[in-house]
This record gives sequence, C-alpha cells and structure tokens, in this order.
Amino acid sequence: MITKDMTIGEVIRAKDNAPEILMGFGMGCVGCPSAQAETIEDAATVHGLNLESLLEALNK
Repeated sequence: MITKDMTIGEVIRAKDNAPEILMGFGMGCVGCPSAQAETIEDAATVHGLNLESLLEALNK
C-alpha cells in the first residue's frame, strides 16, 4: 500500500507503473534526485494536487 509518508523513490520501486501515474498527475520530474527524497504528500502540496486522489490512483 502506498502512503503519503513514502518518498517518490520508494513508490517508484514499489509499483511498476508509478512513474506513469505520477506524470499523469503533472509530476514530470519523477526521476530528479531531489524528487526521489520527497514524500508523496510533499510532492502533492508542491504541485497543488489532491493528495487523496493521487493516493487512490497509486493504490489501484
């Protein structure tokens, strides 16, 4: 299960299609070194995204 406290790097390693989902939400820099240490919650805030919608998509 993907949670808000997981880093983008953890999510990408845990879920094969995570990069596509994240990019679909407008997170184009999922491979950036700084993004790898950022939590899903932080990334959603920075990008102005709805955290619950993002988590729902990642957990499908």
